[in-house]
Amino acid sequence: MQRIAITGASGLIGTALVGKLKSDGYTVQRLVRRPTVSPEEIFWNPAQSEIDLDSLAGVDAVIHLAGAGVGDKRWTKKYKSEILNSRLLGTTTIANAVAQVKPKVFISSSAIGWYGETGNRAVVESDRGGDDFLAAVCREWEAAADLASDVRTVKIRTGLVLDPTGGALGRMLPLFRFGLGGKLGNGKQWWSWITLHDHLRAIEFLMENDQISGAVNLTSPNPVTNQEFTSALARALRRPALFPAPAFALKAALGGFSTEILGSKKVLPGVLQDAGFNFDFPHIGPALDALTD
Repeated sequence: MQRIAITGASGLIGTALVGKLKSDGYTVQRLVRRPTVSPEEIFWNPAQSEIDLDSLAGVDAVIHLAGAGVGDKRWTKKYKSEILNSRLLGTTTIANAVAQVKPKVFISSSAIGWYGETGNRAVVESDRGGDDFLAAVCREWEAAADLASDVRTVKIRTGLVLDPTGGALGRMLPLFRFGLGGKLGNGKQWWSWITLHDHLRAIEFLMENDQISGAVNLTSPNPVTNQEFTSALARALRRPALFPAPAFALKAALGGFSTEILGSKKVLPGVLQDAGFNFDFPHIGPALDALTD
């Protein structure tokens, strides 16, 4: 497998994935929403269901990562609509194109939001979906990916991706470095996490393993409670974690997204483990030590 097309290539995961795939010897083409300036780019405009099929023809894999960030803005009615529509329009456009150009594999983003609130109950790919806003978004998102019809389709349900340059960890690090960090809410909620390093390795593993299709959880095999996470981060930085953020303050600051921070999702990577994938960072302590070194 040599030629790979990627949407969302300028995001945290996409940027890193482009770099890793290139270093591993693949030819990578990024889908962009402006006029192309090099052979490494393919034009698409998901808002208008437009895509350059001629340039996409012949790719071995399509990896779809694009979509409005769920934690980027307050969840106003308008932004919730943007979260859903960005995923539906983008996924429908790329999946229809995949059905026509027929690569060997189509890997499409989803999220562990699929499961809704799980409390202390551990879930794997075969468990039922939830019934909150993000679960409904994930359900429609994954259904749109299925439009790729007879192409092998993998729907990656991504957990909390850890990297110091962005995402949740990137936001938490400055506070913790100043000794101002602490648990969020009561700290008992489960966080299902994965390092960016292992996330990229898992995508490449799924791309090459032609026995795997359907939903795949991209999470570490060892989820932790928020209190365990914040304690491990404080230890890694050699700082105290004395300032818990009460639930009411998070709700005031984050609005609807606070349900994702305060909610509990205990998600296990059943498919990856059954397929023999080995995590370089299965435990939170060594992961955060490496990420904050």
